[in-house]
Amino acid sequence: MNFPSKLIENAVTEMAKLPGIGRKTALRLVLHLLKKDEENTIALADAITTMRTQIQYCKDCHNISDAEVCAICANPVRDRSIICVVEDTRDVLAIENTAQYKGMYHVLGGIISPIEGVGPSDLHIDSLMRRIPDSETKEIILALSPTMEGDTTAFYLTKKFKPYNLKISTIARGIPVGGELEYADEITLGRSIVRRTAYEL
Repeated sequence: MNFPSKLIENAVTEMAKLPGIGRKTALRLVLHLLKKDEENTIALADAITTMRTQIQYCKDCHNISDAEVCAICANPVRDRSIICVVEDTRDVLAIENTAQYKGMYHVLGGIISPIEGVGPSDLHIDSLMRRIPDSETKEIILALSPTMEGDTTAFYLTKKFKPYNLKISTIARGIPVGGELEYADEITLGRSIVRRTAYEL
């Protein structure tokens, strides 16, 4: 692909690094930004730069946050007796969009996957275990994608929770086995949360 400008080519190259964006789509986006008022393009660039440099992770649940403690953990009306354990922030967003869950969250930052070299020590499991004795937690919901890696992680966590007097549940299998949580529709995901079942070893 020939470019009339090295500046355009550089912008297209960077834009094409985004997931789902090929070079043709990247070129369309770059040319669109070029047609827009300069202030709009600068505002977009500033928003991305500010997000990348100022974003934080909640010290309690590891969710993306603007402050040291995220809005969910800081909300006094949330049910602190339940912690919903998820793989990443996308899963928090998906569950929140169902408007069916009012408890707390814990973002693991991934799932156990020996093939990809991800073990328990690479995840936010220790901080989850520290939350339990110091909180009002009575139930843990394992809202992990129903894949082999998700089930392995759920099995590992359930063994870790054994010394505590906790109810361990998992989201109902309205989510197809082998599916990713973030792609489930809101109604199915909402029902899965509401109809969660006890997790059996």
